[in-house]
Amino acid sequence: MDSPPRTRNTIAILAVTQVLSWGTLYYAFAIVAHDIARDLALPPAAVFGAFSWCLLVAGLTATPSGMLIDRHGGRLVMAGGSLLCGLGFILLSQARGIVGYYLAWSVLGASMSAVLYEGAFATLNRQFGVQARRAISSVTLFGGFASTVFWPLTVQLNSMAGWRHTFLIYGMAQLLLCLPLHLLLGTPQASTKAHQHASQGADFSLAQALRHAAFWKLAFAFSANSFIFSALSVHLIPILQTYGHALSNVVWMAALIGPMQVAGRLGEMRFARNARPQTVGMVCFAVLPGSLLAVLFWGQHQVAVALFCMLYGFSNGILTIVRGTVPQLLFGARNYGAISGALAGPALVARAAGPIAIATLLQFKASPALLFSLLLVFSLASLVLYLLAVRAGTGAAAGSR
Repeated sequence: MDSPPRTRNTIAILAVTQVLSWGTLYYAFAIVAHDIARDLALPPAAVFGAFSWCLLVAGLTATPSGMLIDRHGGRLVMAGGSLLCGLGFILLSQARGIVGYYLAWSVLGASMSAVLYEGAFATLNRQFGVQARRAISSVTLFGGFASTVFWPLTVQLNSMAGWRHTFLIYGMAQLLLCLPLHLLLGTPQASTKAHQHASQGADFSLAQALRHAAFWKLAFAFSANSFIFSALSVHLIPILQTYGHALSNVVWMAALIGPMQVAGRLGEMRFARNARPQTVGMVCFAVLPGSLLAVLFWGQHQVAVALFCMLYGFSNGILTIVRGTVPQLLFGARNYGAISGALAGPALVARAAGPIAIATLLQFKASPALLFSLLLVFSLASLVLYLLAVRAGTGAAAGSR
C-alpha cells in the first residue's frame, strides 16, 4: 500500500469531493425541483423525469468509466468527470426550455459515474488493491454528511439567489475545487502485487464476470436495494404522514437516517474491520426487511417509525461499503472498475425507476401498507439474491485459482 501520507491525502481528497459531488448532484435537486417546474413551465413529471434520465445515463456510462480507471487510474478520469459536472451545472443554470434542461441533465449523468462512489471506489481499488477496504470505509464515512451539509445550504442559496445561481455556484465549485483536487490524486503503477493477489487468486475479466451467475445475482441484489433507497428518498415523508403523524414529527424521525448511516459506517470501521466483507453484507441486507416489518405492522406508532428510520439508515450506510468491497473479493482487483461499473448499471436503472413506480401507485391512492409491503418484497429478494451471489462467488473464486 502507498505510504501513509499519500494514503491520507487520497482519502482526504476523495472525502471532500464526494461530499460536494453527492450534495450537488443528488441531494440539491429535491430542494429546487418545484421552483424549476414553475420557472420553466414544465409539469412535475418532466422535471423529475430528467433526473431519472440522468441516472440512466450514469448507468450507461458506468462501465466505460470503470474501464478507463482500471487502465489509467482515477486522476484524469475523475478530473474529467468534474469538468463535465461543472459544465452540466452551468448548462442547467442557463436552461430556458425542456430541450436545454434535458441536455444539461444528460451531461450531468455522464459525469456521475466518474465523480460519485463508483469512480471513487474504482480509484481506491486501483491505487491500494487488496488494502482498499479501509480507505473505502473512510471515504464513505465522510460522504454520509453530504445531505447534512447540502440540504440546508441549498435551501439558503435558493432563497437568496434562486435555483439558477445556486447551480451556477455548484458548477463553479466543481471546476474550481473538485477538478484541481482530483488532479492531485496519485498515479498508480501499472501493475502491483496488491492487484495480483487481491481476491484469493480470483481475477476475472469483465467478459468472464458477465458470464458468471454470481455477477447477475449480486447486480440484482444491489438493484432491488437501490429501488427501495430511491423510492424512500423521495416519498418517505408523505407516506409516513398517511399514518397520521404530524409533518414536524415525520421530518424529525426521517432526520435520524443520515446520522445512522454515519453510525453504521463508524461501526463497520470499529467493530467489523476484521470481518469478511461478505459477512458484513449479510448483516446489512438482513436488517432492511426487519426495519420495513416494523413500520408495516406498527407504523401508526412513532417509536416504530423512529426504529425503522434508524435501522434503514444503519443498513444503507453499511451497504455503501459492501458495494465497494464485495465485488473485489468475488471477482478480483485487476478489472474492478469495469466490473463494478457493470454492477452499478442495473442498480442505477432501478434507482431511476423507484420514485416513478411509487409515484404511480400514490396516484391510485395506494395505502401505506401496500407500499411498504411492496418494498418488503424487494428487500427480501435483495437478501436472497445476495446470499446466492456470495455462495456462487465463493465457488467462482476457488475455481479461478
